[in-house]
Amino acid sequence: MSIKPSLGLNLSQNLVITPQLQQAIYLLQLSTLDLQQEIQQALESNPLLELEENEDNTPEPQVDPFDTTASEALKAEQAASQTQEMQDWQDQLPDQLPVDSQWEDVYSNDYSPSSSGTDHDNSLDWFERDTPATSLIDHLLWQLNLTGHNPLDRKIGEALIDSISPEGYLTEDPQVICDALRAQDADFADLSYEEVIAQLKLIQTFDPAGVGARDLRECLLLQLDQLPKDTPWLAAARRLVDQYLEVLASRDYRFLLRRLKLPDEAALQQVIDLVQRLNPRPGSSLSSETAAYIVPDLLVTRTAQGWKVELNPETLPKLRIQPHYAEMIRRADQSDTNQYLKDNFREAQWLIKSLQSRCETLLKVGSKIVEVQQAFLEKGDEYMKPMVLADIAQAIDMHESTVSRATTQKYIHTPRGIFELKYFFSSHVSTSSGGEASSTAIRAMIKKLIAAEPPRKPLSDNKLAELLAQSGIQIARRTVAKYREALNIPPSSERKRLS
Repeated sequence: MSIKPSLGLNLSQNLVITPQLQQAIYLLQLSTLDLQQEIQQALESNPLLELEENEDNTPEPQVDPFDTTASEALKAEQAASQTQEMQDWQDQLPDQLPVDSQWEDVYSNDYSPSSSGTDHDNSLDWFERDTPATSLIDHLLWQLNLTGHNPLDRKIGEALIDSISPEGYLTEDPQVICDALRAQDADFADLSYEEVIAQLKLIQTFDPAGVGARDLRECLLLQLDQLPKDTPWLAAARRLVDQYLEVLASRDYRFLLRRLKLPDEAALQQVIDLVQRLNPRPGSSLSSETAAYIVPDLLVTRTAQGWKVELNPETLPKLRIQPHYAEMIRRADQSDTNQYLKDNFREAQWLIKSLQSRCETLLKVGSKIVEVQQAFLEKGDEYMKPMVLADIAQAIDMHESTVSRATTQKYIHTPRGIFELKYFFSSHVSTSSGGEASSTAIRAMIKKLIAAEPPRKPLSDNKLAELLAQSGIQIARRTVAKYREALNIPPSSERKRLS
């Protein structure tokens, strides 16, 4: 047997992902915040990229960075313009203000921040939103400094405050704090447990009410102690919290009515209402965490022609290639510097095209989702249609993975609120009529049924399944329980109320 070399021609198809395609896929899966960071990095690394910040159509003078004569001329022109503008302002100012006058009496409101028609207080909202919130620890230390105690007592108070959680509870045993102070500082060698408790009692009188408590019972009692003495049912509420808090959690109202010696259920309900108005997490009123705002990628509005989907202009990155660098590339030689500019020019072009592709894909996916879910936009969650990624991918002739990337961490603003695009996709349950019902719609129906249930006899999961079956939706009890838990709704035994 001999092996002879031979030539042959074979045809095959291979999928090759180019760097441009890889970049487009990468940008598509980024959220708005991540995309802004990616663009900022590109602006810092690529000298040919810049943001279009001018809203008017007046072209900026293009100056060759290597032409010093033109650059100096432009600077002189700008300086002259600023000098003329300052002179115009000085001509408008009076030489001397009247003695008993206000700023608004001399100058018009055209230059004031509140001239847009909003109230003066609202004109400072931008400052209030950007001001970091005061933390609970800082708020307590501020109150401690106002007490005017001696330095040793202040150190004990600071040690206690450092052990208070963001919810407002003391997380360390006072005896442990006492032992730690004795071991760390010679001034506290004779520190007693009673002195630590005395400082703790002081802190427990601080704002917010209930702070510094060691458990829920103490927290609620501290808040009740700060209520006016003539508050109706205050004594019964204090006894309820002190002795029967676990019974209240189990909703054994007959036992409570007998033990508290109340005249009727109406009185018991008033006592329970007083306890429920208390805050089990007093520290939550002072949060040091700044709110995270969601900027939607798509905007949905209703017009006379129907629902209109458009990209949010605030999230559209306006990038361009600097014209004078492009002109330099066209007239330059084949040096290393020019090759560097050419490489950055190509990268800038790829980035701009990838961003355009991302916007087109988002708009196409969002428009199709709105087209399918028009009933939800008009009537609510109960009319959400069952839909999976493959449905949208087939409708717009895209791959399912592309639709998945385009809907992850992308948000759409609708008249019903802001939703992640993933929210519109859900599994389905077959109905008795042969149709399909979305799991989102079923959850909305369960929520509606529970909201209308009698307070003394809440609906069990079995009863909810029966009511849904009467509406044509065949669903098991365990599925109802799963949907109810997803809505953070407690079971029927914990939903029982007196009225």
